[in-house]
Amino acid sequence: MASDGARKQFWKRGSSKVPGRAGGGSAWRQLCACSREMGVLSCAGKKARAAWDFGRHRGVGSSGWAGRRPESIQHVYGAQHPPFDPLVHGTLLKATPKVPTTPVKAKRVSTFQEFESNTSDAWDAGEDDDELLAMAAESLNTAVVMETAHRVLRNHSQQQGRSRPPGAPERPAEPPEAPGGDLRLVKSVSESHASCPEGSASDAAPLQRSQSLPHAATVVLGGAPESSALSSSALSEREASRLDKFKHLLAGPNTDLEELRKLSWSGIPKPVRAITWKLLSGYLPANVDRRPATLQRKQKEYFAFIDHYYDSRNDEVHQDTYRQIHIDIPRMSPEALILQPKVTEIFERILFIWAIRHPASGYVQGINDLVTPFFVVFICEYIDDEEADSANISRVPEDALRNVEADTYWCMSRLLDGIQDNYTFAQPGIQMKVKMLEELVSRIDEQVHRHLGQHEVRYLQFTFRWMNNLLTRELPLRCTVRLWDTYQSEPEGFANFHLYVCAAFLVRWRKEILEERDFQELLLFLQNLPTAHWGDEDVSLLLAEAYRLKFAFADAPNHYKK
Repeated sequence: MASDGARKQFWKRGSSKVPGRAGGGSAWRQLCACSREMGVLSCAGKKARAAWDFGRHRGVGSSGWAGRRPESIQHVYGAQHPPFDPLVHGTLLKATPKVPTTPVKAKRVSTFQEFESNTSDAWDAGEDDDELLAMAAESLNTAVVMETAHRVLRNHSQQQGRSRPPGAPERPAEPPEAPGGDLRLVKSVSESHASCPEGSASDAAPLQRSQSLPHAATVVLGGAPESSALSSSALSEREASRLDKFKHLLAGPNTDLEELRKLSWSGIPKPVRAITWKLLSGYLPANVDRRPATLQRKQKEYFAFIDHYYDSRNDEVHQDTYRQIHIDIPRMSPEALILQPKVTEIFERILFIWAIRHPASGYVQGINDLVTPFFVVFICEYIDDEEADSANISRVPEDALRNVEADTYWCMSRLLDGIQDNYTFAQPGIQMKVKMLEELVSRIDEQVHRHLGQHEVRYLQFTFRWMNNLLTRELPLRCTVRLWDTYQSEPEGFANFHLYVCAAFLVRWRKEILEERDFQELLLFLQNLPTAHWGDEDVSLLLAEAYRLKFAFADAPNHYKK
């Protein structure tokens, strides 16, 4: 702490009047010097700076400050000002030429900018951009930055070298160094070739300032084909990494289903999708040792149902059900798969057995579409690099088809157990969900909701199929499978999360909906949405928006009710 003599010296120096605008810098330096002697300017002066700036903003000139008493200036403890302390950044301040502080005749200023330009204060020193850049340059470890940049360049060059065809010219591994050995300047190859022509001095100054800081090395790795190849390579590496995580998780003696759900939310790799769906649907146990016995028991149980019930399909009490199933299956998609005789027979058996064993609902149109995703996913275990929606099932062994049929039946039954009120008399589950969807859309996009009402379009007219078929008629099969990856990983995904997916799906087409001005055209658009070219990325965006809506509304069901 400063001595009493220093304190007296401080007040002695402050006994004279503080100079006005022309001498504001010297007054501040005097205050800083005295405060430093007393030890009160240990780290800066945000409050003092704010008080001083307030006087400047108020336009206080020599007449404003000259009449003030020194005791009105309060020293501030625990602050730092100016921003660059000369004791710490003395080298920077020495390099900056001092601004002459010649007295200026006081005059009335019209704006703050004019006042600031005519005022020379102590805190102006060190606020120039060059000093900020210089300080930032000193605070960075140039050697570390350059070493990191060169390492990145070498890695890229090695990757390109591995993928370069024979006879292709090699690319420079590192960018050319700046002249004079200045390692702070790291320019890309494309930038060095695209420099401005000689003699254009107007563009040289900004470039020189940008060279005062180290830049990230941005080397052009080739044209569009190489860039796309690199991105696809990175994508395949990411997919391989996710596949390894799934395999590692599934290889354990007891699969952590919670962790499996977290991994599956963003999509399941094709090689492990079948086993993952069986686990997440509750069809298979988490314990690895129990799975073979469970599969054998369930498959035996299913074919016992076939032997017991399937022959009754022509009985008078069941013939209407079987006839409706027989009519609906050829209308399903993909036709190249469904219309194969073996597939048609499998679907007929699955749907008829389920209808007989669930008399509360029986068979309802729409349930048939829920069989396809399970069948396609499970059949992929037995076909090699072939699109399942157009695969030739006759090549699959008979035992494999029996396994696929039984697995499809049990997994579809698990799904329907959670949404069976969608298919009971009057389908109350669907009607309730359509009403909830209408209320939700009215809150998240009132303009779309009002537009549909103005043209007398009722939600039940186009969303009934969304709820009844779980969007299988609105999306391509590949997108339905990706969508169901997330449904399987969500708690009650088919029953609850589907509501928010439908809301996000409707709002996704708000622009096209608002452009339609006719009831017929609007309804035709909503029943034939252009999703034929959708892929996994579109479904991922849809699911992300649905999750946002669920996060906002699921735990507050009254929040979306007006």
